[in-house]
Amino acid sequence: MLVLPTLILLSYCVGSISSAIIISKMLGLSDPRDVGSGNPGATNVLRFAGKKAAAATLLGDAVKGVIPILIARELGVEAPALTAIGVAAFVGHLFPVFYGFRGGKGVATFVGVSLALNLWTGLSFIALWLLVAAVLRYSSLAALIATAASPAIAWVLGEPLSAVALFALMSSAIFWRHTGNIKNLLAGKEKKIGQKDSTEAPA
Repeated sequence: MLVLPTLILLSYCVGSISSAIIISKMLGLSDPRDVGSGNPGATNVLRFAGKKAAAATLLGDAVKGVIPILIARELGVEAPALTAIGVAAFVGHLFPVFYGFRGGKGVATFVGVSLALNLWTGLSFIALWLLVAAVLRYSSLAALIATAASPAIAWVLGEPLSAVALFALMSSAIFWRHTGNIKNLLAGKEKKIGQKDSTEAPA
C-alpha cells in the first residue's frame, strides 16, 4: 500500500533535480537563476551558454519526466496512478526541494511525462511546438500553444479522463508560470528564439 506514495515522493525528488543549474556549474557558468530571464530552463541557458548546453538541459529536464513513469510501469503501476507519478516529477521541476522551491516553467518535463505516458501525445506536442516555433520564432508562444492542445490530444488518443484532467492541470500550471512571457508577447517585448538579452527580468 505504500508503493504508490513512495513512488510519487521519489518522482517529485527526481523532478527537483535542476538540469540547468547542474550543467551550468559543470561548465563553470553562472547560476541560470541569476542571469538572463532568471529561469532555470533550456531557453534561458541557450541565451547565455549556447546550443549544446541548452540541448543538454532540455534533455535532462525531459528525462526527469520519463524515468519515474518507466520505473513505475515496470513495477505494475497503471493509469491513472502513472499520470500522478508524472505530475509529481512535473511539480518537482516547478518547486524543487533542493533549490529553495525556485524552479523552471515545466515545459520540457511536461514533454517527458507526455512521451512516457503516451508516445503519440508527446510526439504531437513536439511537432506542434516545432511548427509554431519555426513560423513565429517565439519559444514561449510555441510552448503555450502546444501545451493548450495537449489535453485535447490526450483525449483524442484515448487517454482516460483522469489522465486528461491531470494533463489539463499541468497545462494550467505552465500557463501560470508563463505569465510574464504572455505579458511580453502582448506588449511586443518577448525575445525570439536565439535572441540574447542578459538584462531580461525574471518572468
